[in-house]
Amino acid sequence: MKKANVTVSYDEEKLAALRLYLEQKGLTVEGELRTAVEALYTKAVPGNVREFLDLRRGGTAGESERRRRPAVQAPEGCEAP
Repeated sequence: MKKANVTVSYDEEKLAALRLYLEQKGLTVEGELRTAVEALYTKAVPGNVREFLDLRRGGTAGESERRRRPAVQAPEGCEAP
Protein backbone atom coordinates (compact mmCIF):
# COMPACT_ATOMS: atom_id res chain seq x y z
CA MET A 1 0.00 0.00 0.00
CA LYS A 2 1.28 3.45 -0.89
CA LYS A 3 1.96 5.70 2.10
CA ALA A 4 1.21 9.41 2.45
CA ASN A 5 2.83 11.88 4.81
CA VAL A 6 0.92 14.12 7.21
CA THR A 7 2.62 17.25 8.56
CA VAL A 8 1.56 18.83 11.83
CA SER A 9 3.03 21.99 13.33
CA TYR A 10 3.72 21.73 17.06
CA ASP A 11 5.64 23.71 19.66
CA GLU A 12 9.35 22.77 19.44
CA GLU A 13 9.96 22.68 23.20
CA LYS A 14 6.87 20.60 23.87
CA LEU A 15 7.89 18.16 21.14
CA ALA A 16 11.39 17.82 22.62
CA ALA A 17 9.88 17.05 26.05
CA LEU A 18 7.44 14.59 24.52
CA ARG A 19 10.25 12.77 22.69
CA LEU A 20 12.31 12.62 25.90
CA TYR A 21 9.55 11.06 27.99
CA LEU A 22 8.31 8.70 25.29
CA GLU A 23 11.88 7.49 24.73
CA GLN A 24 12.05 6.50 28.40
CA LYS A 25 9.08 4.21 27.76
CA GLY A 26 10.59 2.81 24.56
CA LEU A 27 8.09 4.68 22.40
CA THR A 28 8.34 7.25 19.61
CA VAL A 29 6.19 10.22 18.66
CA GLU A 30 5.78 8.78 15.16
CA GLY A 31 4.64 5.40 16.47
CA GLU A 32 2.17 6.95 18.87
CA LEU A 33 0.81 9.20 16.11
CA ARG A 34 0.36 6.18 13.81
CA THR A 35 -1.63 4.46 16.56
CA ALA A 36 -3.76 7.58 17.10
CA VAL A 37 -4.42 8.03 13.38
CA GLU A 38 -5.42 4.35 13.06
CA ALA A 39 -7.87 4.78 15.97
CA LEU A 40 -9.28 7.92 14.32
CA TYR A 41 -9.65 6.02 11.01
CA THR A 42 -11.52 3.21 12.77
CA LYS A 43 -13.77 5.70 14.57
CA ALA A 44 -14.52 7.96 11.58
CA VAL A 45 -14.64 5.65 8.55
CA PRO A 46 -17.72 3.40 8.33
CA GLY A 47 -17.08 -0.33 8.66
CA ASN A 48 -18.31 -1.16 5.18
CA VAL A 49 -15.82 1.32 3.67
CA ARG A 50 -12.96 -0.12 5.75
CA GLU A 51 -13.96 -3.62 4.62
CA PHE A 52 -14.02 -2.49 0.98
CA LEU A 53 -10.53 -1.01 1.32
CA ASP A 54 -9.29 -4.23 2.97
CA LEU A 55 -10.64 -6.21 0.03
CA ARG A 56 -8.96 -3.87 -2.47
CA ARG A 57 -5.63 -4.39 -0.68
CA GLY A 58 -6.05 -8.14 -0.93
CA GLY A 59 -7.34 -8.78 2.58
CA THR A 60 -10.18 -11.15 3.33
CA ALA A 61 -13.82 -10.16 3.65
CA GLY A 62 -14.64 -9.14 7.21
CA GLU A 63 -10.98 -8.70 8.22
CA SER A 64 -11.52 -5.21 9.63
CA GLU A 65 -14.79 -6.32 11.22
CA ARG A 66 -13.00 -9.06 13.18
CA ARG A 67 -10.37 -6.60 14.40
CA ARG A 68 -12.81 -4.10 15.84
CA ARG A 69 -15.55 -6.33 17.28
CA PRO A 70 -14.93 -8.14 20.55
CA ALA A 71 -16.22 -11.67 20.89
CA VAL A 72 -19.85 -11.80 22.03
CA GLN A 73 -20.25 -13.51 25.39
CA ALA A 74 -23.48 -14.75 26.96
CA PRO A 75 -24.52 -12.95 30.16
CA GLU A 76 -23.96 -14.84 33.40
CA GLY A 77 -26.58 -17.50 34.02
CA CYS A 78 -27.54 -17.69 30.33
CA GLU A 79 -26.57 -20.32 27.83
CA ALA A 80 -24.88 -19.29 24.61
CA PRO A 81 -27.12 -19.70 21.51
